[in-house]
Amino acid sequence: MRQEEIWDAEAARRYDTPGTGMFAPDVLGPTVDRLAALAGDGRALEFAVGTGRVAVPLAERGVPVSGIELSVPMVERLRTKVDAATIPVVVGDMATATVPGEFSLVYLVYNTVANLLTQAEQVACFRNAARHLRPGGRFVIELWVPELRQLPPGRQATVWHTEDGYIGLDTYDVLRQRVVSHHVRFGAGREAQIFRTPHRYVWPSELDLMGELAGFALESRHADWTGAEFTGESRSHVSVYRLPG
Repeated sequence: MRQEEIWDAEAARRYDTPGTGMFAPDVLGPTVDRLAALAGDGRALEFAVGTGRVAVPLAERGVPVSGIELSVPMVERLRTKVDAATIPVVVGDMATATVPGEFSLVYLVYNTVANLLTQAEQVACFRNAARHLRPGGRFVIELWVPELRQLPPGRQATVWHTEDGYIGLDTYDVLRQRVVSHHVRFGAGREAQIFRTPHRYVWPSELDLMGELAGFALESRHADWTGAEFTGESRSHVSVYRLPG
């Protein structure tokens, strides 16, 4: 399935979980704080803006925010929160779509660069960020670290989260750097609901090379939005790339 088919009206409806999960204050607060500081007095552009999880509170902080989003249903849900004058959105692919104006910050959060399923598309995403930025502008990516060390010989899947009524597991194709995330939700009955999303995982060093190809230099890398040290045991990273100028 294409990404725009995956992120349909039902997925958009289920995406928002106010106050919990990735909408929890301890997750969202540090994200918005860091992005507001990086934007400074300039404008921010969010690739894959979705339903506005980050863009809405960032705009409320006084940062002018625009977005690019492939899924029309996600944009429609965003429009129940803010109008197009507050957060203008271009419907299109974040690797190719363009937004008028110049920005001090482009950002891509919550592993979404991996929704681009080829290396060429991911490189194009970096280049698209560069063409939107003013000299000295920054491109920020939040991304998970592939957990291949959890795959013993012969195993193709890892369970990454379990709780009452939910199991999250990933199946890997290590030859093509592909992973499919399976989100299984169930109740007391015999039936369950499953939602699948395909991704292309990227190592931090590969991401840095993509940045170089687009004219960026790595400015910083931390394990999370609070600035924790990135180590060999970190499960994710927040990487800041900067253009010359």
